[in-house]
Amino acid sequence: MTKTARAYTNIALIKYWGKKNKKLKLPYTNSLSLTLDKFYTDTKSSVIDNDEDIVSLNGEILDFKKSLRIKRYLDVVRKMYDFDEHLKIESVNHVPLSAGFASSASGFAALAASINSTMKLNLTNRQISTLARNGSGSASRSIYGGFVEWHAGNDNDSSYSEPIDENPKTDIVLLSVVISEAEKTISSTNGMELSVNTSPFYTNWSTLVASEIIEIKQAIAQNDLQKIGEISEHNALSMHALTLSANPPFTYFAPETIKIIQIVKALRQKGILAYVTIDAGPNVKIICSNESVNKVKNYINEQLPKVSTFEAHIGKGIQYI
Repeated sequence: MTKTARAYTNIALIKYWGKKNKKLKLPYTNSLSLTLDKFYTDTKSSVIDNDEDIVSLNGEILDFKKSLRIKRYLDVVRKMYDFDEHLKIESVNHVPLSAGFASSASGFAALAASINSTMKLNLTNRQISTLARNGSGSASRSIYGGFVEWHAGNDNDSSYSEPIDENPKTDIVLLSVVISEAEKTISSTNGMELSVNTSPFYTNWSTLVASEIIEIKQAIAQNDLQKIGEISEHNALSMHALTLSANPPFTYFAPETIKIIQIVKALRQKGILAYVTIDAGPNVKIICSNESVNKVKNYINEQLPKVSTFEAHIGKGIQYI
């Protein structure tokens, strides 16, 4: 019987920004993330007697254009593991755009885990993370729960993720603040490339990430949420400095993004634990504690009544259900 694989979204606290190998999706730097419990993807795969793959999402069979990325990925997987069978992929995505999270991480993590089960590849979780990375870089981190590090590596086998702490005692809550659901005017891929090629600070970024990875792992080991927040916020804002220092300069921030950064700083001055982390887009994630999250949420909603907020906690690694 074919099992359904479930994988959850993750948020990078130490981010990667730039790929040294686009085909293999190898980043220039390591990264470190937190897997979240709120949003996930369920995927089932089955062998079919057909000369092409079939892909369905949320009960709808995708046309050629919409399914092309997944079908190309399946071609890569067939080549990697030397099988010829075509597959029917059935995914149900529980990562709404309105929540401010990208679904590619949970989507490709669930797909990789499902293929491993269906084709009886008997891969370790480390190998599944490598397989998932070939679909989406950040998907390699969604194989595990809790805090996870993705090693940049230099080839397909050496670029993988591993858990730092899958069951952390850290009192961390993530509040997603959604400003906009609109598509980015500059894709992450194009933004990375422009930053790598033109920002005079890119070398400094690589050095910074290497040091902040060490620092945040120490903070995780010590359950020091304030330090985790400080490092994560500095790393995120440093990443966005690369966009402002690119040529031509660009930014993913909206006016509300700046407003939320200012609000969070004001809350800290009142003794409320809150730190921002921001991916390639205007939406903000706020690192809170169980004690501070409601205060932060209420204050954000008072100051910016048009935004939406979603709360997430520490999530698990891949599951078969």
